[in-house]
Amino acid sequence: MRAVQVVNYDGPEALVINDIPEPTAGPDEVLIDVHRAGVAFPDLLLSRNMYQVKPEPPFTLSADYAGYVVADGNGFKAGQRVVGASSHGGAQERVAIKASSVFPLPDAISFEEATALPMNYLTAQFALVERGELKEGETVMVNGAAGGVGTASIQVAKVYGARVIALVSNEEKAQVARDAGADEAILLDGFKDEAKRLTDGRGVDMIIDVVGGDIFTDMLRSLAPQGRLMVVGFAGGQGIPEVKVNRLLLNNIDVRGVGWGAFAAITPGFQRQQWEDLMPHMASGKIKPPIGKVYAMEEFGQALIDMDNRKTLGKSVVRIKD
Repeated sequence: MRAVQVVNYDGPEALVINDIPEPTAGPDEVLIDVHRAGVAFPDLLLSRNMYQVKPEPPFTLSADYAGYVVADGNGFKAGQRVVGASSHGGAQERVAIKASSVFPLPDAISFEEATALPMNYLTAQFALVERGELKEGETVMVNGAAGGVGTASIQVAKVYGARVIALVSNEEKAQVARDAGADEAILLDGFKDEAKRLTDGRGVDMIIDVVGGDIFTDMLRSLAPQGRLMVVGFAGGQGIPEVKVNRLLLNNIDVRGVGWGAFAAITPGFQRQQWEDLMPHMASGKIKPPIGKVYAMEEFGQALIDMDNRKTLGKSVVRIKD
Protein backbone atom coordinates (compact mmCIF):
# COMPACT_ATOMS: atom_id res chain seq x y z
CA MET A 1 0.00 0.00 0.00
CA ARG A 2 1.08 3.62 -0.53
CA ALA A 3 2.35 5.94 2.21
CA VAL A 4 3.69 9.52 2.30
CA GLN A 5 7.02 9.18 4.07
CA VAL A 6 9.99 11.06 5.44
CA VAL A 7 13.12 9.21 4.32
CA ASN A 8 15.60 11.91 5.36
CA TYR A 9 15.39 15.25 7.14
CA ASP A 10 15.66 17.51 4.09
CA GLY A 11 12.21 18.97 4.60
CA PRO A 12 8.93 18.84 2.67
CA GLU A 13 10.64 18.88 -0.73
CA ALA A 14 12.17 15.46 0.06
CA LEU A 15 8.98 13.55 0.90
CA VAL A 16 8.36 10.37 -1.10
CA ILE A 17 5.49 7.96 -1.63
CA ASN A 18 6.67 4.49 -0.67
CA ASP A 19 5.04 1.09 -1.02
CA ILE A 20 4.91 -0.41 2.49
CA PRO A 21 3.34 -3.56 4.00
CA GLU A 22 -0.32 -3.35 4.96
CA PRO A 23 -0.84 -3.31 8.75
CA THR A 24 -2.95 -5.75 10.74
CA ALA A 25 -4.88 -4.74 13.84
CA GLY A 26 -3.78 -6.02 17.24
CA PRO A 27 -6.19 -7.02 20.04
CA ASP A 28 -6.78 -3.44 21.22
CA GLU A 29 -6.55 -1.78 17.81
CA VAL A 30 -8.85 -0.66 15.00
CA LEU A 31 -7.94 -0.98 11.33
CA ILE A 32 -8.99 2.09 9.32
CA ASP A 33 -9.30 2.33 5.55
CA VAL A 34 -8.00 5.88 5.18
CA HIS A 35 -9.64 8.28 2.71
CA ARG A 36 -8.38 11.68 3.91
CA ALA A 37 -5.33 12.76 5.92
CA GLY A 38 -4.79 16.10 7.59
CA VAL A 39 -1.75 18.34 7.22
CA ALA A 40 -0.49 20.14 10.32
CA PHE A 41 2.47 22.18 11.51
CA PRO A 42 4.06 19.21 13.35
CA ASP A 43 4.34 17.46 9.95
CA LEU A 44 6.56 20.30 8.75
CA LEU A 45 8.72 20.03 11.87
CA LEU A 46 8.90 16.23 11.57
CA SER A 47 10.16 16.53 7.98
CA ARG A 48 13.10 18.59 9.32
CA ASN A 49 13.74 16.64 12.54
CA MET A 50 12.66 19.67 14.59
CA TYR A 51 9.72 18.13 16.48
CA GLN A 52 9.81 16.74 20.02
CA VAL A 53 8.69 13.35 18.68
CA LYS A 54 11.58 11.93 16.65
CA PRO A 55 10.70 8.69 14.81
CA GLU A 56 13.42 7.00 12.80
CA PRO A 57 13.10 7.36 9.01
CA PRO A 58 11.40 6.11 7.00
CA PHE A 59 8.12 7.05 8.68
CA THR A 60 4.70 8.24 7.56
CA LEU A 61 3.34 11.73 8.19
CA SER A 62 -0.12 13.00 9.28
CA ALA A 63 -1.61 12.99 12.77
CA ASP A 64 -5.32 13.09 11.81
CA TYR A 65 -6.91 10.74 9.29
CA ALA A 66 -10.47 9.78 8.43
CA GLY A 67 -12.07 6.80 6.77
CA TYR A 68 -14.00 3.59 7.37
CA VAL A 69 -13.50 0.86 9.98
CA VAL A 70 -12.44 -2.36 8.23
CA ALA A 71 -13.76 -4.96 10.70
CA ASP A 72 -15.93 -5.21 13.82
CA GLY A 73 -14.15 -4.96 17.16
CA ASN A 74 -13.29 -2.83 20.19
CA GLY A 75 -16.62 -1.04 20.11
CA PHE A 76 -16.57 -0.19 16.38
CA LYS A 77 -18.44 -1.70 13.45
CA ALA A 78 -17.17 -2.49 9.95
CA GLY A 79 -18.01 0.41 7.64
CA GLN A 80 -18.36 2.92 10.48
CA ARG A 81 -17.09 6.41 9.70
CA VAL A 82 -14.29 7.40 12.07
CA VAL A 83 -11.29 9.67 12.54
CA GLY A 84 -8.03 8.55 14.12
CA ALA A 85 -5.36 10.58 15.91
CA SER A 86 -1.70 9.86 16.59
CA SER A 87 1.62 11.70 16.53
CA HIS A 88 2.19 10.62 12.91
CA GLY A 89 1.44 7.71 10.58
CA GLY A 90 -1.90 8.61 8.99
CA ALA A 91 -1.01 9.43 5.38
CA GLN A 92 -1.19 5.85 4.18
CA GLU A 93 -3.95 3.71 2.73
CA ARG A 94 -4.62 1.74 5.92
CA VAL A 95 -3.76 2.42 9.55
CA ALA A 96 -3.94 0.18 12.64
CA ILE A 97 -4.36 2.32 15.74
CA LYS A 98 -5.34 1.90 19.39
CA ALA A 99 -9.10 2.00 19.80
CA SER A 100 -8.75 4.74 22.43
CA SER A 101 -7.48 7.07 19.69
CA VAL A 102 -10.36 6.42 17.28
CA PHE A 103 -13.46 8.62 17.37
CA PRO A 104 -16.88 8.16 15.74
CA LEU A 105 -18.05 10.82 13.31
CA PRO A 106 -21.51 12.37 13.24
CA ASP A 107 -23.17 12.35 9.83
CA ALA A 108 -22.86 16.14 9.60
CA ILE A 109 -19.05 15.96 9.42
CA SER A 110 -17.30 15.09 6.13
CA PHE A 111 -13.99 13.22 5.96
CA GLU A 112 -12.25 16.48 4.99
CA GLU A 113 -13.70 18.24 8.01
CA ALA A 114 -12.91 15.27 10.24
CA THR A 115 -9.17 15.61 9.63
CA ALA A 116 -9.31 19.01 11.34
CA LEU A 117 -10.97 17.75 14.49
CA PRO A 118 -8.70 15.68 16.77
CA MET A 119 -5.50 17.73 16.80
CA ASN A 120 -6.98 21.20 16.21
CA TYR A 121 -10.28 21.10 18.09
CA LEU A 122 -9.14 18.97 21.02
CA THR A 123 -6.09 21.23 21.35
CA ALA A 124 -8.39 24.27 21.30
CA GLN A 125 -10.73 22.76 23.88
CA PHE A 126 -7.77 21.83 26.10
CA ALA A 127 -6.30 25.34 25.80
CA LEU A 128 -9.54 27.18 26.46
CA VAL A 129 -11.23 25.01 29.07
CA GLU A 130 -8.68 22.79 30.84
CA ARG A 131 -5.70 25.16 30.85
CA GLY A 132 -7.40 28.52 30.31
CA GLU A 133 -10.40 28.00 32.62
CA LEU A 134 -12.64 29.93 30.22
CA LYS A 135 -15.78 31.44 31.72
CA GLU A 136 -18.93 32.27 29.82
CA GLY A 137 -18.96 35.92 28.76
CA GLU A 138 -15.18 36.34 28.69
CA THR A 139 -13.37 37.82 25.69
CA VAL A 140 -10.82 35.68 23.87
CA MET A 141 -8.34 36.97 21.30
CA VAL A 142 -6.92 34.40 18.87
CA ASN A 143 -3.54 35.12 17.25
CA GLY A 144 -3.21 33.22 13.97
CA ALA A 145 -6.96 33.01 13.72
CA ALA A 146 -7.19 31.92 10.07
CA GLY A 147 -5.20 28.70 10.46
CA GLY A 148 -6.37 25.29 11.63
CA VAL A 149 -5.92 25.72 15.39
CA GLY A 150 -6.99 29.34 15.09
CA THR A 151 -10.35 28.65 13.47
CA ALA A 152 -10.86 25.75 15.89
CA SER A 153 -10.22 28.07 18.82
CA ILE A 154 -12.78 30.55 17.47
CA GLN A 155 -15.50 27.93 17.20
CA VAL A 156 -14.76 26.20 20.51
CA ALA A 157 -14.63 29.51 22.34
CA LYS A 158 -18.02 30.45 20.89
CA VAL A 159 -19.46 27.09 21.96
CA TYR A 160 -18.46 27.89 25.55
CA GLY A 161 -20.03 31.34 25.45
CA ALA A 162 -17.05 33.62 24.79
CA ARG A 163 -16.74 36.73 22.68
CA VAL A 164 -13.94 36.22 20.13
CA ILE A 165 -11.57 38.75 18.58
CA ALA A 166 -9.48 37.34 15.71
CA LEU A 167 -5.94 38.68 15.23
CA VAL A 168 -4.70 38.21 11.66
CA SER A 169 -2.15 39.59 9.20
CA ASN A 170 -4.40 40.62 6.31
CA GLU A 171 -8.01 41.17 5.28
CA GLU A 172 -8.31 37.82 3.47
CA LYS A 173 -7.48 36.02 6.70
CA ALA A 174 -9.81 38.34 8.60
CA GLN A 175 -12.69 37.14 6.44
CA VAL A 176 -11.77 33.50 7.07
CA ALA A 177 -11.88 34.21 10.81
CA ARG A 178 -15.23 35.97 10.55
CA ASP A 179 -16.63 33.09 8.52
CA ALA A 180 -15.46 30.73 11.28
CA GLY A 181 -17.50 32.72 13.80
CA ALA A 182 -15.26 35.48 15.16
CA ASP A 183 -17.19 38.48 16.50
CA GLU A 184 -14.48 40.90 15.36
CA ALA A 185 -11.28 40.61 13.34
CA ILE A 186 -8.35 43.02 13.71
CA LEU A 187 -5.03 43.35 11.90
CA LEU A 188 -1.59 43.06 13.49
CA ASP A 189 -0.73 46.71 12.90
CA GLY A 190 -1.95 48.57 15.98
CA PHE A 191 -3.73 45.52 17.43
CA LYS A 192 -2.94 46.37 21.07
CA ASP A 193 -4.79 49.67 20.95
CA GLU A 194 -7.62 48.16 18.92
CA ALA A 195 -8.06 45.29 21.40
CA LYS A 196 -8.25 47.83 24.21
CA ARG A 197 -10.78 49.90 22.28
CA LEU A 198 -12.99 46.87 21.62
CA THR A 199 -12.98 46.04 25.34
CA ASP A 200 -13.58 49.61 26.59
CA GLY A 201 -9.99 49.86 27.76
CA ARG A 202 -10.06 46.74 29.93
CA GLY A 203 -8.21 44.29 27.69
CA VAL A 204 -9.01 40.71 26.75
CA ASP A 205 -9.44 37.90 29.26
CA MET A 206 -7.52 35.29 27.28
CA ILE A 207 -5.23 35.08 24.25
CA ILE A 208 -4.75 31.89 22.27
CA ASP A 209 -1.34 32.26 20.60
CA VAL A 210 -0.34 29.75 17.94
CA VAL A 211 2.16 32.09 16.24
CA GLY A 212 4.64 33.47 18.78
CA GLY A 213 7.11 36.03 17.46
CA ASP A 214 7.94 39.63 18.29
CA ILE A 215 4.42 40.79 19.20
CA PHE A 216 4.43 38.69 22.37
CA THR A 217 5.04 41.65 24.70
CA ASP A 218 2.22 43.65 23.13
CA MET A 219 -0.06 40.64 23.57
CA LEU A 220 0.77 40.66 27.28
CA ARG A 221 -0.10 44.35 27.34
CA SER A 222 -3.46 43.53 25.74
CA LEU A 223 -4.56 41.35 28.65
CA ALA A 224 -7.09 42.43 31.25
CA PRO A 225 -6.25 41.97 34.95
CA GLN A 226 -6.04 38.23 35.66
CA GLY A 227 -5.86 37.60 31.93
CA ARG A 228 -4.20 34.47 30.54
CA LEU A 229 -1.95 34.15 27.50
CA MET A 230 -2.03 30.55 26.27
CA VAL A 231 1.14 29.43 24.44
CA VAL A 232 -0.01 26.87 21.87
CA GLY A 233 2.80 27.03 19.29
CA PHE A 234 5.25 29.05 17.23
CA ALA A 235 3.93 28.81 13.69
CA GLY A 236 5.32 32.25 12.83
CA GLY A 237 8.83 30.79 12.76
CA GLN A 238 10.33 33.88 14.43
CA GLY A 239 11.79 32.08 17.41
CA ILE A 240 10.50 31.49 20.91
CA PRO A 241 9.58 34.69 22.80
CA GLU A 242 10.97 35.46 26.24
CA VAL A 243 8.85 36.75 29.10
CA LYS A 244 9.94 39.40 31.59
CA VAL A 245 8.14 37.99 34.57
CA ASN A 246 7.81 41.35 36.31
CA ARG A 247 5.05 42.09 33.78
CA LEU A 248 3.13 39.12 35.12
CA LEU A 249 3.49 40.29 38.70
CA LEU A 250 2.62 43.95 38.10
CA ASN A 251 -0.49 43.23 36.04
CA ASN A 252 -1.66 39.99 37.71
CA ILE A 253 -1.56 38.08 34.41
CA ASP A 254 -0.51 34.56 33.46
CA VAL A 255 1.40 32.87 30.66
CA ARG A 256 0.39 29.21 30.42
CA GLY A 257 1.75 26.43 28.26
CA VAL A 258 -0.60 24.25 26.22
CA GLY A 259 0.71 20.75 25.50
CA TRP A 260 -2.42 18.78 24.66
CA GLY A 261 -0.65 15.66 23.38
CA ALA A 262 1.62 15.34 26.41
CA PHE A 263 -1.31 15.78 28.80
CA ALA A 264 -3.56 13.35 26.94
CA ALA A 265 -0.79 10.73 26.92
CA ILE A 266 -0.74 10.59 30.74
CA THR A 267 -4.49 11.08 31.29
CA PRO A 268 -6.44 7.97 30.24
CA GLY A 269 -9.88 8.72 28.85
CA PHE A 270 -9.28 12.46 28.53
CA GLN A 271 -9.47 12.58 24.71
CA ARG A 272 -12.64 10.50 24.74
CA GLN A 273 -14.27 12.86 27.24
CA GLN A 274 -13.26 15.87 25.15
CA TRP A 275 -14.78 14.25 22.07
CA GLU A 276 -18.03 13.48 23.85
CA ASP A 277 -18.23 17.08 25.06
CA LEU A 278 -17.83 18.43 21.51
CA MET A 279 -19.89 15.82 19.60
CA PRO A 280 -23.28 17.54 20.10
CA HIS A 281 -21.81 20.76 18.70
CA MET A 282 -20.45 18.89 15.66
CA ALA A 283 -23.86 17.37 15.06
CA SER A 284 -25.60 20.74 15.40
CA GLY A 285 -23.21 22.52 13.03
CA LYS A 286 -21.77 24.89 15.65
CA ILE A 287 -18.45 23.14 15.11
CA LYS A 288 -17.78 23.06 11.37
CA PRO A 289 -14.08 23.13 10.45
CA PRO A 290 -13.19 25.50 7.61
CA ILE A 291 -11.40 23.50 4.94
CA GLY A 292 -8.68 25.12 2.87
CA LYS A 293 -7.06 23.35 -0.07
CA VAL A 294 -7.43 19.62 -0.71
CA TYR A 295 -4.18 18.23 -2.15
CA ALA A 296 -3.43 15.02 -4.00
CA MET A 297 -1.42 12.43 -2.09
CA GLU A 298 1.63 13.30 -4.21
CA GLU A 299 1.30 16.95 -3.14
CA PHE A 300 1.75 16.47 0.62
CA GLY A 301 5.13 18.20 0.40
CA GLN A 302 3.60 21.17 -1.40
CA ALA A 303 0.95 21.43 1.29
CA LEU A 304 3.73 21.77 3.88
CA ILE A 305 5.58 24.34 1.75
CA ASP A 306 2.39 26.40 1.50
CA MET A 307 1.99 26.15 5.28
CA ASP A 308 5.60 27.18 5.83
CA ASN A 309 4.98 30.24 3.65
CA ARG A 310 1.86 31.09 5.69
CA LYS A 311 -0.43 30.68 2.68
CA THR A 312 -2.71 28.24 4.49
CA LEU A 313 -6.30 29.25 5.18
CA GLY A 314 -8.30 26.74 7.21
CA LYS A 315 -7.35 23.07 7.32
CA SER A 316 -5.17 21.58 4.58
CA VAL A 317 -6.20 18.05 3.60
CA VAL A 318 -4.62 15.30 1.50
CA ARG A 319 -6.76 12.91 -0.54
CA ILE A 320 -5.57 9.33 0.06
CA LYS A 321 -8.35 7.63 -1.88
CA ASP A 322 -11.89 8.35 -3.10
